[in-house]
Amino acid sequence: MFFHCFMVTYTVTTRNLTTDQSVLLEFKHQINDPHGILVDNWTTSHSFCNWTGVTCGAKHKRIKALNLPNMNLIGTIPPELGNLSFLASLNLSGNGFHGDLPVELGQLSRLKLVDLSSNFFTGEIPSSFGRLNQVSDLVLSNNNLTGAIPPEISNLLNMRTLDLASNKLYGSIPSSIYNISSLRKISLSLNSLSGKIPDDMCHHLSNLEALSLGTNELSGQIPTTIHECRNLQGLALDYNQLSGSIPRSIGNLTALTELYLGGNNIEGEIPWEIGNLLNLEIFFAVDMRLTGLIPTSIGNLTNLKAIYLGPNFLEGISN
Repeated sequence: MFFHCFMVTYTVTTRNLTTDQSVLLEFKHQINDPHGILVDNWTTSHSFCNWTGVTCGAKHKRIKALNLPNMNLIGTIPPELGNLSFLASLNLSGNGFHGDLPVELGQLSRLKLVDLSSNFFTGEIPSSFGRLNQVSDLVLSNNNLTGAIPPEISNLLNMRTLDLASNKLYGSIPSSIYNISSLRKISLSLNSLSGKIPDDMCHHLSNLEALSLGTNELSGQIPTTIHECRNLQGLALDYNQLSGSIPRSIGNLTALTELYLGGNNIEGEIPWEIGNLLNLEIFFAVDMRLTGLIPTSIGNLTNLKAIYLGPNFLEGISN
């Protein structure tokens, strides 16, 4: 019985290792490697665990990381990559990968890091990514991805970073994303996203440190409850279609170092409470409809390195 169990375990393990190796060889076959790094290194003459960019687990010798950033690789991601069932880290950023993101990547239930930024991927973000429930960092920025943000992304309750900036995404931002209390960074800037920012956006985002929604087509007003994102250090809402006034509650975001509001239809006065942001280094409020006097409380901002207030309809500095 012992010998039988040993043979079964050995056979399964060997088959899994063979699967991992064959997946990598298929991946190699799909890409152009101008520097010949993979051509010379990814060979069956030695263990794939020693191949460039590959890390294996100590116990099972299964692939747990495939990290090949900034290597000028060109090609597509084969669907077979979804068979690397122990993969926890996938970083192919800064290359020339193109084509659609394989839906099969959604099978990688152990993934914690996905960084496919700064490539040329097209098509939509697969809804299957909503099954990557261990992911802490999902970084797909600087590609040519289109379509809407799949609502299934809000299933990723361990996510700390969601970075989809600099794509061609459109439609509204799924409001359920704002329920992911683990989030530290949301970056959706430089897309064509529309709709309103929910009034209760910050109810579950007390840990959020960076919110970047600039250069989209968002409308409505800045939520008066924005202060509930109390750990915000960077807030970028510039170049949208936001209206209303700057809420006084923004003065409660005392951790803020950068505040970008310019390029909107925001009107009214700069609230006196802006002077409470003692850590503020950059205040960007150009191309709006601000009126009245500049509050003298801005003089409290001793860490301020840059302030941009024109063109607006401001009349001077209050006494």
